[in-house]
Amino acid sequence: MPTFPASDGTLLSYRATGEGDPVVCVPGGPADSRYLGDLGGLSAHRRLIVMDLRGTGRSAIPRDGSSYRCDRLVDDVEALREHLGLTRMDLLGHSAGTNIVTQYAARHPENVSKLALIGPSPWAVGVTVTGGARLDVARLRKGEPWFPAAFAALRAITEGTGEDWQAVIPFFWGRWDAAARQHHEAGRPRNQEAVARFGAEGAFSPESTRAALASCGAPVLLLTGEFDVNSPPVMAAECAEAFPDATLVVQPGAGHCPWLDDAGRFVATTEAFLRGRSGSRP
Repeated sequence: MPTFPASDGTLLSYRATGEGDPVVCVPGGPADSRYLGDLGGLSAHRRLIVMDLRGTGRSAIPRDGSSYRCDRLVDDVEALREHLGLTRMDLLGHSAGTNIVTQYAARHPENVSKLALIGPSPWAVGVTVTGGARLDVARLRKGEPWFPAAFAALRAITEGTGEDWQAVIPFFWGRWDAAARQHHEAGRPRNQEAVARFGAEGAFSPESTRAALASCGAPVLLLTGEFDVNSPPVMAAECAEAFPDATLVVQPGAGHCPWLDDAGRFVATTEAFLRGRSGSRP
């Protein structure tokens, strides 16, 4: 895999798949970017530049553990852009990675052509995901055989009386089958220090980020799954309000990794957006 140096000298890696205009992709977690695969076949239309966040995948562990903080990871995205020689770039983030690319767009709006937020996380723009919103989405799965136990665990989490996150994992997938189980295992974060420090004090400045985004002219796609308890559609709609030119898409039957649940629909939606269709406020 090719590598490039971060501003602090940490050697970071990325992989490139597909042909066409590049899209720089930032994973969530922080976890090994391999769980993104080729985003359901998006590489048939665009060249995907998928970075490994520091301390994950084949990227080196930094000497300074505080550099795992989300706002500081923005500098790694900029280092990758400079390494690739891109004047402007299409940028895609998934889950926790959407916080990184959102802060990047706020800090470097002139470098972003289009911004795709898949399974968006709300921390960067200061939106709260309520327990009620998660439970409303979860109730859509009441016909599933695993629903009773998983819903009881989710309710306990939202009420602050439990923390059995393992029990609620099926809610993150459009289909809780063998493929989802395998994908869940591949995407589990391995570097617990990176996870713990990602949201450390100072990682997010929602007021200043939203103020900067108000002048960001790049079209933005926010795509979440109908069944995504991590990124409920009502929350994604609220996040969309932080951008002047935003399109919200709720993919039917999908969970937190919509390219796994319906690759054709996901690729068609994302490729059409990246191809140049301008967004509009939902």
